[in-house]
Amino acid sequence: MLDYEEEARHYDDLRGGEPRAAAAADAVLGLIPARARTLLDAACGTGLVTRRFAAARPGLTVTGVDLASAMTRLAASRLPGRIARADTRRLPFADARFDAVVTVWLLHLLNGPEEVEAVLAECARVLRPGGVYVTTVDKAAAHNVGSDIDAVLADRPRTPVRDAAADIEARAARHGLVPAGQARFRGHGQGRSPRRTVADLRRGWFVTIPPDSPLADRMASRLAALPDQDRPRPDPVFTLRAFRKPSPRPTPPSPR
Repeated sequence: MLDYEEEARHYDDLRGGEPRAAAAADAVLGLIPARARTLLDAACGTGLVTRRFAAARPGLTVTGVDLASAMTRLAASRLPGRIARADTRRLPFADARFDAVVTVWLLHLLNGPEEVEAVLAECARVLRPGGVYVTTVDKAAAHNVGSDIDAVLADRPRTPVRDAAADIEARAARHGLVPAGQARFRGHGQGRSPRRTVADLRRGWFVTIPPDSPLADRMASRLAALPDQDRPRPDPVFTLRAFRKPSPRPTPPSPR
């Protein structure tokens, strides 16, 4: 896995910057009811998306948390007083604290099904009845756009998929969350070019390919032979799923 303490320095520049952040924030907010007054952005990264939640809805109090201290420092500069360092698997908040909880580009990074389960359990725990949880799903699949670069990368070893939509829906149900909608948004500026993909190989972006391995060398050579070395191929399109925590049914009055 990438070192996100180190990645923080150039994270936004390599991932579409403001245009991608705007698309993500708009899509997420489209799934969150206007009545929501508190939102937790769990694994908020550099806060580029987080601050847009707050700016788009002045009546919404936004809190962000991330485990990487370098990420939280950047996020805190963008949303002062609203960012904390915390582990999404063990959130430092009381039960039923937020009207909305968001995890964007997180679940696919987790180390195994137990961690995914822990994150979903915590997001459900801090969500108020009637609140909405929104998350990205199927992230790796979004990057496969059918390009010549994808053809070169097709034979690389794959990591287990942690954020498959059907699996996340089943796990959400175990924690009392029911489907509440979906949306898609474009990852502006994330279309791969051959030259950029070689650079990503060499810095360990593809976690199953050691940067100095023979496999990396072979793939780098094939990528270097592709035409239009600096032309980005199509942007990925990401998928969001929303889940609602049902309000408890009122207890019928006892007969007299």
